This record gives sequence, C-alpha cells and structure tokens, in this order.
Amino acid sequence: MMPNKSQSEQHNKELGDLRRPRNYRKRHLSYRIIILTTFLIILGGGWSLWKKIQPTQHFTNLKTISHRKTNYHQASGSFNALIIGSDERRSQTSGHTDSMMLVHANLAKHRYTVLSIPRDLRIYMPNLGYTKLTSVQSVYQDKYGSKKGITMAVKTISNYLDVPINYYLETNYWGLRSMIDAIGGITINLPFKVRLTHPWYSKDYNKTFSQGKHQLSGKMITEIVHERDSVPGTDFGRQRLQEAALIGIVNKVTNPINALKIPALAKSMSKFLIGTNLKTTDMISIGLAVKGNFDAQKQVRYLQLSGENEVLYDNILENYNEEIVLNRKQLKKIIVKDFEK
Repeated sequence: MMPNKSQSEQHNKELGDLRRPRNYRKRHLSYRIIILTTFLIILGGGWSLWKKIQPTQHFTNLKTISHRKTNYHQASGSFNALIIGSDERRSQTSGHTDSMMLVHANLAKHRYTVLSIPRDLRIYMPNLGYTKLTSVQSVYQDKYGSKKGITMAVKTISNYLDVPINYYLETNYWGLRSMIDAIGGITINLPFKVRLTHPWYSKDYNKTFSQGKHQLSGKMITEIVHERDSVPGTDFGRQRLQEAALIGIVNKVTNPINALKIPALAKSMSKFLIGTNLKTTDMISIGLAVKGNFDAQKQVRYLQLSGENEVLYDNILENYNEEIVLNRKQLKKIIVKDFEK
C-alpha cells in the first residue's frame, strides 16, 4: 500500500531532521534567543527613554544661563524660559527686540506664569552703560554674531531682572507666521478692538478687528501682535495681544486632535525659531505635559511690569529718550513668588 501525501511529507521532514548537523537545533535556538534578547533591549531602551522625557524626570536639576544666584530652589518639572520676538529681517544677523515674555512653567502642577517685559525698559549693559531693552540684543549681535549675541543678551537680562533663566526662544515675523500656518491657523481672543496702523504690508493698513474671538492665519496674527498705536496702553496693550496669541497657539497645539503632531512639530521648530537652546526632547516633554490638559483661564497667570516713564540719557544711542524705569520692589516680589519655585 502506497503512503499518502501527508505521510510522505512527514517522513521526508523526519529524514531531513536526521540529516541535519547536531548543532543545527542549537544554532536555531541561539538565533531565537538573540532575536528575543534584541527585542527586549529595544523595548527596555524605549521604556527608559519614555521615562526620561516625562516632565518631572526630564526637567530636573536644570542649568541656568549664567545666572549669579546659587541658592534658589527650582522644583522638578519646572523651568523658566525667555521668549523673544525680534524685528530681524531676512538675510540679517541681528535685530531689535520687539517683544519679550518671561514664562515660568510648572509642568507637574500645570501652572504657568507669563510676565511681559516692556521693550522700552531701561537696562544696564555691563561695561557699556544704560539703554533700552530693545537695543540689547542688537548691540551684542552686531558685536559678537547672531548666536553668541543672543546668548549674551539673555545673560544680561537674566542678571538685570535677577531671575534664573533655563531656556530661550527667539523668533521673528516670518518664524511666527510660519509656525501658526503650520498648525492651520489659530483662534485669538482679542481683549479690545484693534486697528492696524503700522502693518508689515501696506494693504493691511486700517484693517480693523473687533473685540472677541477670530480664527486667523499666521499673516494676520503677526500683523495684530505688531500693533500698539491704536490699542489701549500702547506697548502694554501690545503685550496683551501677544499674550492672546500665545494662548491661541498653545490651545491649538495641545488640542487632543493634534497630539500625534507634537513630535513632528517639535522636530521642525528650527524652521520657526531663529535661535533656542531647547532640544527636541525638551519640546516633546513639554508637549506630553500640556496636551489635552491646558486651560488658560485656570492655569495661566498674566503679569505686567509697572514703572515710571522718564526722559534719560541713553549711553548706547548717545541721546536722551523716554524709557521705563522699573519698580524694583514689585519686580523682586514677582520673581521670588512666581519664578523661583
């Protein structure tokens, strides 16, 4: 009686096993062990990386940008960042500071403090004298180049305000516009009516936006946050517009719908930022902390510095001009309460 097909195949398989070298099965088992071990190493490395980018782990024992204080306490999961908006044009390597915000983020407690710093603030530059804040960045960049110049500007501001700064982010008109367009525009809640009196594009002159919410592109947002002459408080009013834009950006990025876009957006931030010491892992960790858990009304505290307008001599410009002299007691109280914990 002839064997059927399945019996024949089984017989051939058994013969094949007998003909194979004795160490074949050992090698086969070794390959499996190697593959399994490699998989576990990759999995373990991924888990280790995942733990490291968790905000309370990632933002711990941070370095400051040459701050003279050594006895301040910085809680795990928290940091201070200086956000700089410059008027640097394309092909230029230096620019004046149009806007500046100091941000304290406590990612563990989901609390954020945003302090707007006036561009006309009177500030001392070591070995150079007094000038307006808006000139500090330009002076250093003209002398030392773009990268070193902005770092020196951050150091000077850190020491003058007496606040530790861990990170800085510098953008300009095109950077801000590109970032907003990359996330599909934002909704900005304007605190008052805005009429464009000094737009980047002449065709936008006299365009008016009512108080309230507007869904706008990067171009219109950059026009609005540049305005100051038509808004209440001029420069202080512009600070409020910049804060409103910042909220709109964070609200859009932290929307759960956009959660999967955070790593890609973080990797492309070099397109939007002229300069920063933030790394991609820093940005991803921040994204993990705020995604789907950001409520501006409950979590963000907005502050503005007050001071007196005085006509004083500017050592850099070598003339007299109007500058804002800070209320140092108010500043110290804010720094101790909101930026050193």
